[in-house]
Amino acid sequence: MPFNVLFLAHAPDADPKIHRCAVETGKYRLFVVVVRDQGQAVEVVKEMVPQEDIHSILLCPGFTHSDVAEIAQAAGPQVGVSVARGDGPANRTVAEIMRKENWFAKH
Repeated sequence: MPFNVLFLAHAPDADPKIHRCAVETGKYRLFVVVVRDQGQAVEVVKEMVPQEDIHSILLCPGFTHSDVAEIAQAAGPQVGVSVARGDGPANRTVAEIMRKENWFAKH
């Protein structure tokens, strides 16, 4: 049985029904889904955890602590939830690029 991981990332123009893929090695299955907001993230978790037997969820740095808690609740105690966080200089670099690309504009 493979180890099944769901990676969730944010993008302001994401459609989680379209912006998704899977990579499989035989022993590892990585599902990637890009969502627009927290509501979509929770919906994806509720869909994918039982459907794909997800063991672990990895979240991009854009998820807040309360978002992480809500996702952990939706996933259930049998699923590990982790967040990818960078250090201060990396976070500033990424934030500047995202600002330049207008990621934070209200759509």
